[in-house]
Amino acid sequence: MTIIAAMTAEHSTSIPVSSKDKRGAVSVDAITKMFGSVKAVDGVSLSVEPGEFVALLGSSGSGKSTLLMMIAGFEIPSSGDIKLDGVRINDVPGHRRGFGMVFQNYALFPHMTIAENIAYPLRRRGMSGRDVEREVTKALKLVALDGYGARLPSQISGGQQQRVALARALVFRPALLLMDEPLGALDRKLRQQLQMEIKLIHKEVGSTIIFVTHDQEEALSMADRVAVLEHGRLQQFGSPRELYEEPATAFVADFIGETNFLPAELSRSGENVEVATPDLGLCVDLRKEQVLSQQDRGLLAVRPEFIRLEIDDEGKATVLESAYTGTNQSVLVQVGGLRLTARIPVKPGRPLFQSGQRVRVEIEAVHTRVFPAAR
Repeated sequence: MTIIAAMTAEHSTSIPVSSKDKRGAVSVDAITKMFGSVKAVDGVSLSVEPGEFVALLGSSGSGKSTLLMMIAGFEIPSSGDIKLDGVRINDVPGHRRGFGMVFQNYALFPHMTIAENIAYPLRRRGMSGRDVEREVTKALKLVALDGYGARLPSQISGGQQQRVALARALVFRPALLLMDEPLGALDRKLRQQLQMEIKLIHKEVGSTIIFVTHDQEEALSMADRVAVLEHGRLQQFGSPRELYEEPATAFVADFIGETNFLPAELSRSGENVEVATPDLGLCVDLRKEQVLSQQDRGLLAVRPEFIRLEIDDEGKATVLESAYTGTNQSVLVQVGGLRLTARIPVKPGRPLFQSGQRVRVEIEAVHTRVFPAAR
């Protein structure tokens, strides 16, 4: 019953206007959800602008789907407020919120044709006749399924079924479209194809989209902004580039992309902080805004692409293993008690690093951050 409710809204003789008319602003304020003694969502606050594409990103148990279900109206918050265009909607049941919803399992009616599936939310709203046919034709064209209307769901592929689910969620032009791991059941190639198609459809339709995923690459490539959750708490909410280049916590730095963490000793002086890494024998000066630890010790976070290696018989590091990927070579090195991964651009004529080589390690300090030692 929940799945059906997700695709229907209160009966209406007109279709809601799209978020191109500046509807679809969503805000959650200190939202908490308890399941018995378990706090699934813990005081999350964030605001989504009209027409924005936002991803809720986290691993299993992070609270991302529970947060989406509260926005959808299928879970009731234990505390906090949910607002749509400034109006509190906590007490509005899901089937009256008028949101579009796309699930991982498509949730198509197997006995209905593709056209009938897409027409369903329109007929629930009181539309009939040629108006329905016109809107269904537009929706099929939008998801590149012209001519598929007479088929049954069982007669099309999984990727095409997901397009139908997307068309059904968009046909009534909702101000807000909610998507819960919609591409999780698809193979990698098809998933990447649909990622691009969903982005194009978003530009065309203009609805606000909130998209749940556990796939960091998917979130970074699709969303305008990404909310990273861990154990029910919001770790950071920002653009993909902000999350990657300016992570607010060690968790975000580790979860988004790949990061090396080096034990460091800190000395503060003036506008800079001197950061020493005993294992590497390096000492760098960082701006205060790069240092998020208030103690005299911390973890220096540096991404593999900002580590440079030079062959040096007197170097402190030893190459353990490497992987050639075409444009880059990933190199695992051992230095003291640490293992670091460097990503080195491959240049014509330049030899690749080999296991057993001694190397000197350098880092690009401007691209590093220091977090508290306790992760």
